[in-house]
Amino acid sequence: MTNNLDEKKRQLFENAPVLKAILSLAIPSIIGQLILVIYNMTDTFFIGQASKLIDPALSSELVAGVTICMPVYMIISAISNLFGIGAASVISRSLGKNNPWRAKNSSRFAFWGCLFSTAIYCLLVLAVSGPISMFLSGNAPETAAFAREYILYCVVIFGIPTALNTLFSHLIRAQGKSFHASIGIAIGGLLNCALDPLFMFVLFPIEKAAMAAAIATGVANTIALLYYVILFIATRKSLVISLKFSTKAFSENIPGEVLKIGAPAALMTLCENISYMILDNLVGTVILAKGATEAALQESAAALAGIGVAKKINMLAHSVVRGMTQGVLPLIGYNKSSGNRKRMASIVYVSGMISLAIATICMVASLIWARSFSQVFVHEEASIARASEFLRILCIGAPFSALAYTVISFFQAVGKAWRSLILALLRKGILDIPLMYIFYAVAVYGNNPYGPELIVWATPIADIICSIVAMILFFYYLKNNGHNKMKENEAKLVEAVN
Repeated sequence: MTNNLDEKKRQLFENAPVLKAILSLAIPSIIGQLILVIYNMTDTFFIGQASKLIDPALSSELVAGVTICMPVYMIISAISNLFGIGAASVISRSLGKNNPWRAKNSSRFAFWGCLFSTAIYCLLVLAVSGPISMFLSGNAPETAAFAREYILYCVVIFGIPTALNTLFSHLIRAQGKSFHASIGIAIGGLLNCALDPLFMFVLFPIEKAAMAAAIATGVANTIALLYYVILFIATRKSLVISLKFSTKAFSENIPGEVLKIGAPAALMTLCENISYMILDNLVGTVILAKGATEAALQESAAALAGIGVAKKINMLAHSVVRGMTQGVLPLIGYNKSSGNRKRMASIVYVSGMISLAIATICMVASLIWARSFSQVFVHEEASIARASEFLRILCIGAPFSALAYTVISFFQAVGKAWRSLILALLRKGILDIPLMYIFYAVAVYGNNPYGPELIVWATPIADIICSIVAMILFFYYLKNNGHNKMKENEAKLVEAVN
């Protein structure tokens, strides 16, 4: 085929029943995302086990030190999403318009842009790892020491293979190879689950559990990247993806298109993790603001451990939605460009309803079994209580977040960057961060019993408001752009031929 989609893939994109097409592309992506969550949870589980073997007084500090590093680590995903999701949208729409060369050059720009941007980020983190660790820990020195150790190895040393690993999954999925894209994610996740206990309890002393966990994650991501490299070499004749540097990567407004579409995805991840950094800081300091006693320090460490665990458990619902939206993004972009707007809308409706149903199930499960889930990862009563409390608050936003994610990804797929950007910033940044500081002030200066739990409420409130705005923008777009253009495109083609 001239657009580098084989007949089977073309039939899937254009003619297969909507549910079948969605499941074919989304299930591998969802599985890959679930494995990512599982290995994140496994990481926390083994850290919890290690915390019982060291000084009991440092148990909460170790768990908190590793879990609060997630925002710094996930910013690497923001960089990957900037180039990966941006290029995936351009690639899928280029293939829908029979332009494989533009798709190829988009992948080139994405690869080299991601490589250099990640290298710069890793150097910046290296330079400010100390202050970042202290900020995230709420100025708790023991927690900060564990955090800095984890950041050094997981982010600074293994940052580049981690970023390229995620980038390759986006680029390969853009061409309809969702299964192969998800295999790489699965390899990284399963390897991390296997390497964690080996590195933490066998190869390194238990006092270096944070460092061992970080190295295990980095090694797993590097091996997953090798899988993608081997896949690329073995199937390069059937792929539009190219890693060769070429000035053509800067032609046809490719950089502008990739960055314009990728920016909302990157900003969503970036703002999400800046939001989590601020959440960690405020949760850790709101207790100390009322008096920095020894008891307050222990309570602060328990709260930090609790919020870290609650966020990771709550990631389950988000991972399903991300897997769904990433899986169907090429499908939406292809049908939009080919003019089949009716099929495009059906894909969004069906995938959105599936995401909403799963997110609702996760919310109900978290509300009922919050304490049981929390006990898997933390073992100190104060930390268990805080994790359970925070999880019950965070999970309320899951169904609303599912709706927002679906619309944000839809606008990325159809090339409407500004709408996607507005929603991304509304969900994380514009609403939740000011709310957190307002609730912090209420908890500290108001004559009330509220503590860190009040600050956590900012997250679901922002999700609810963002989902309402997302629905309004989505239906407005469909009202004006939802009619089919296939006949119109065919007429233009006949006219051009004649």
